[in-house]
Amino acid sequence: MKKILITLLVVFLHQISIAQVKGKKYSFTFNNVSLEKAIETIEKDSGYQFYFDKDWFKNYPDPITANFNDSTLESVLNDLFQNTSLNFYMSDEKIILTKNSVIYDKLPENYFNTEKNKPQNSAVVFQGSPVFEKEHNDGNIENENTISFVGKENKVSTGKTFELTGYVKDAKTGKPVADVIIRTKNNEATAITDQQGFYSIKLPIGINTIETENFLFRKVIRKVMMYSNGKMDLTVSENINQLKEVIVKGKKSETVKSANTGVTSINIEGLKNIPMVLGERDILKVATTIPGIKTAGEGSSGFNVRGGKTDQNLILLDNAVIYNPAHFFGFFSAINPFTIGSADIYKGSIPVEFGGRLSSVFDITTKNGNTSKLSGEGGIGPVTSNITVSTPIVKEKSSLLIGARATYSDWILKTLDEKSLKNSKASFYDGVVKYSHKINDNNDIEATGYYSHDAFSVSSDSLYKYSNRLFSLKWNHAFSIKHKAALLLSNSQYKFNIDYENENNMTKSFDFGYKIDENQVQLKFNYTLNDKHKISYGIASKLYKINPGYLNPIGQESLLTPVTIEKEKAIESGIYLSDSYKVSEKLLINAGLRYSFYAALGSSTQRVYQNDAPMTDATVTETKEFGNNKVIKTYSGFEPRISARFFITEDLSVKASYDKTYQYLHLLSSNTTQSPTDTWKLSDLNIAPQNADQYSLGFYKNFAEKDFEVSLEGYTKRINNILDYRVGAELLLNENIETELLKGKGKAYGIEFLIKKQSGKLNGWLGYTYSRTFIKLDSKFDSDKVNNGDYFPANYDKPHDLSAVLNYKFTKRYSLSTNFIYQTGRPITYPIGKYTYGNAEYTLYSDRNKFRIPDYYRLDIGVNIEGNHKIKKLAHSFWNISIYNVLGRNNPYSVFFVTKDGEVKAYKTSIFSVPVPTITYNFKF
Repeated sequence: MKKILITLLVVFLHQISIAQVKGKKYSFTFNNVSLEKAIETIEKDSGYQFYFDKDWFKNYPDPITANFNDSTLESVLNDLFQNTSLNFYMSDEKIILTKNSVIYDKLPENYFNTEKNKPQNSAVVFQGSPVFEKEHNDGNIENENTISFVGKENKVSTGKTFELTGYVKDAKTGKPVADVIIRTKNNEATAITDQQGFYSIKLPIGINTIETENFLFRKVIRKVMMYSNGKMDLTVSENINQLKEVIVKGKKSETVKSANTGVTSINIEGLKNIPMVLGERDILKVATTIPGIKTAGEGSSGFNVRGGKTDQNLILLDNAVIYNPAHFFGFFSAINPFTIGSADIYKGSIPVEFGGRLSSVFDITTKNGNTSKLSGEGGIGPVTSNITVSTPIVKEKSSLLIGARATYSDWILKTLDEKSLKNSKASFYDGVVKYSHKINDNNDIEATGYYSHDAFSVSSDSLYKYSNRLFSLKWNHAFSIKHKAALLLSNSQYKFNIDYENENNMTKSFDFGYKIDENQVQLKFNYTLNDKHKISYGIASKLYKINPGYLNPIGQESLLTPVTIEKEKAIESGIYLSDSYKVSEKLLINAGLRYSFYAALGSSTQRVYQNDAPMTDATVTETKEFGNNKVIKTYSGFEPRISARFFITEDLSVKASYDKTYQYLHLLSSNTTQSPTDTWKLSDLNIAPQNADQYSLGFYKNFAEKDFEVSLEGYTKRINNILDYRVGAELLLNENIETELLKGKGKAYGIEFLIKKQSGKLNGWLGYTYSRTFIKLDSKFDSDKVNNGDYFPANYDKPHDLSAVLNYKFTKRYSLSTNFIYQTGRPITYPIGKYTYGNAEYTLYSDRNKFRIPDYYRLDIGVNIEGNHKIKKLAHSFWNISIYNVLGRNNPYSVFFVTKDGEVKAYKTSIFSVPVPTITYNFKF
């Protein structure tokens, strides 16, 4: 008994001594020292001996500056280790540091009671081991014999679940990877990476096993010990054994899960498999095979999206506007496909961050360069060649990407049967430069420069030139894992020029040109409030400057008078706020509000017309003069946008949306399709902005076992203040263009069906659209009416549109691709008779757009040959042998009428009326 009492007394005194030591006060001053140096100072002044692994301090290089007065050693250490994964244990005059885990010197209360009462993390210390990867037979990658610790253990657990965040990157290039599914093995928690590769997933406390899934990359399996909220980045490796077959990107089940309607992502890697004219990969031409997106005809530029005009589409390259996205009369896209990283197309549910257009947004981003090593890819075809090269500037931090493309297309024009075109010339080139730099984990910058140039001559005396130029700078900053921001600066310019030199008659030689320039600044924020609310907000402003046109005589012999149209200027601004609200597991709502403001600015001269009369030279009441930067007229409007998704079953959802949009810029064109010489006009005193309301409803279904995705969407749209033109309108070099314009309304509706199969030997998609688009030009003045003020079909109204894109893979190297398109012929106005007036004979035309040209259909076939899949080779190659218009269909592009010998005869023009074979070679290193 005596021995027991002595032992208890010794233990009691020992505990008292420890308590006294722990309660002792110390003072320390640290001035810009490392954490390890701070520990050495404490060790020297306190007499305590520390035990730790020096490698742990490599993760905390930031210097420490702190001042502690009369503080316990425990409080000093708690403060120093607060933002680290280090814990400590004090015993006698020893302090043992541990990474992540806690050392327990006594059992918690109720430890020997039922498992229900036992703390999940009690008395558990995990020992880490070196990380190495093991490749399984199925190609998956798993970290074996290791546990990744996230956060650090706390003796008092404050929660049962914690948030794991991080970025998923390509192991080869270091680029972020979007649309990677992160989930636990039991599928209780799931997340999907965004465009920056960021993910956020809730995991329970303790050990979890997570895995990645994306059919382009091998699966990664990782064991994670969750102590608290924390961050863990993942790297994935390309699945080199699987060909990238499908163009319309899977986002497997994302179409069903998201709340957005009318959104399509295009897989850039798969562009190589689709047979296109003259073998050129073309992202914008592929977009026209998607339901709801049409063109006026073969070889035409511009797009009509859900009944909208070609000027109602916002086409962005790295957040800067491209005004004319076409090369070579519309046959090719003006964007080098080898430089594109991603492309998202919004036909409905346009995010509130985008403004200024009514119908759609083509959000195209270029690739980030390779930060690890020199790489590139290119292609050689019968008309164009291109090359893209990427190289690291500072390894693993910054990179430079350069892409260039040029044509040698004159030989095609010389082979045409049309004699007038044999002496014609056509050429183009474009280039992209992008610099990316990761400053640190919270900051990175991207800078992009782009230029494209076209020159063509359809006769020996005229040379047409047009060009796009843009520059953009983006700074991404993370305030925290939940709160991020981006500052964007951009400049865009489009101009065209016509040089006319008639050697036989120099008196009529001239130089004619036009230019539009815009500068924009944007500030965007994204904030993840919690699991239910994801908020985005921001502000943007842009300055337009337009030179509407000039005409200068060439040479001293010219008799032409110089003409210069007054320049235009305006500022457009917008502010927005949106919330993605997860009401329940079944219901998700995206609600946003945008307010846009527009001001037309001087210097300018503006006419004022009579209210009760049409706008003509005879109805001018006064002329107003506005000085430089003086406000001429302001317009503004609220643009609410809301969409919702409801799960009917786990793989079947219904969505609905409403979008309100304003557009303050107008394209003036007398052609059915967009032309290089079309001009843009700003809203002013006499021209009001356009606005539109669109309602959408859709059903979306996934058949996971067979990898099918089916969607059915319907929409209706109303448009106000559409511009049209009087018969014989003069649009170029017109100082009073408003006298040639007619203002009307538009309405459109349609239903879109899409079925996709994303993998397997047979893959591709089938899309069908039934849609109608009408315009109404009504007025109380007969001179401003068209078709008696009734609705009539728009020039681009094509009720039936069917597209089928199919790939069949015979082996891993050989595949067959087909592309079939059918469209209703577009509307046209026919002459229907003659009449005599004032001793002169005139042609009588039908109501506008009463008839239609013949229907359009085309079949293309391509054979794709992959190079062998050896990893160690200088370059990987790919051959495409395709035949465009296999059936030799003589599809009419337009119909025109000629009076000959007193008779009106109809003629049609076609672009490719015979099969066009092409062979292209692509390589990647």
